[in-house]
Amino acid sequence: MNPLLRELRHSPLLWMLVVVPIVLVVETVTPSAHTVLFVLSVLAIVPLAALLSHATESVAARTGDAIGGLLNATLGNLTELIIAVAALRAGEYMLVKASIAGAIVTNSLFMLGASFLLGGLRHHVQDYNRAGGRLYSALLLMATIALLAPAAVAELDLARGETMAQRLSVGLAVLLISAYGLGLLFSLKTHKELFGSDDHSKASQVEWPLGLAVGTLIGVTVLVALVSEIFVGSVQKAGETLGLSPAFVGFIIVAIVGAAAEMAVAFSAARKNRLDMSVGIALGSASQIALFVAPVLVLLSYLVGPKPMDLQFWPGAVTMVMIATVTACFITNSGRSAWFIGALLVFIYVIFAMTLYMVPPGSHAAI
Repeated sequence: MNPLLRELRHSPLLWMLVVVPIVLVVETVTPSAHTVLFVLSVLAIVPLAALLSHATESVAARTGDAIGGLLNATLGNLTELIIAVAALRAGEYMLVKASIAGAIVTNSLFMLGASFLLGGLRHHVQDYNRAGGRLYSALLLMATIALLAPAAVAELDLARGETMAQRLSVGLAVLLISAYGLGLLFSLKTHKELFGSDDHSKASQVEWPLGLAVGTLIGVTVLVALVSEIFVGSVQKAGETLGLSPAFVGFIIVAIVGAAAEMAVAFSAARKNRLDMSVGIALGSASQIALFVAPVLVLLSYLVGPKPMDLQFWPGAVTMVMIATVTACFITNSGRSAWFIGALLVFIYVIFAMTLYMVPPGSHAAI
């Protein structure tokens, strides 16, 4: 247990774990305090995500590149997946779709931009392997095109359009998962020499024993599931109280909370001039969401949801994802960065957040 205790003692982010039992007690004592439960569950998910991330890395580091890459693909966004599954069970499909689109945009604009900004404030110009950025950007672009396809059936009559959208979404889900699998094969097996970098060295990271890492992974996953149930159960009422739409909560809050641990690692790496790691985390996580998490949720909706979920997003979400993807493609093409580039990416993200807050989907002239 020494590695875990050492991590808890030296990581201020993990000190927030004290909130986890508090939110469970408050939910038992006063289940109607939706706003309090919403705030506490958000605060509780952040350290759980950090602990989950560290346990995942420790397991993956002991399994080799191929299996380790697959584990990171499967478990890297486990927090977002658990929250989305809880929302699926509750029938909160707007929250689910907003969290998917928000995670893609948050990772490819805010996380990447803030990494460039923080790294650029310490280092005049930073270089990174643009092959990885190009791969992830290409995968994101393909996924965004897939998100545009269900809009083609939106003009059909209601009954026929809904059926066609569901069928198309299932086909797209299988296609996206296949594309992500081929991407893993390409980057981890057949052309892995293109993506190598000294920045990815983990020599300074203290690995946990396998048993401790697996046990932590299982225990934290259960806690994340419990807290996610509380979060989803309180989000609608708390959103109304705080003046936040389900789309804004999913797009901004869930996306940032779910990626908090990854952001901490990406920002720290950028400050240490390890920008390859930051770009890989930001765009790699975005591509995981687009090509793995989103299609898995579509397939899971047939098992756990009140009805099947499709990939038909509201027009503003598709537009923002497309802009974020094209921007990421353009930015990562050079393989160099400076602080001002990061500032511009963060500004684009803030524009999206302000627009979504002031003009939520379904309102007059909604985005």
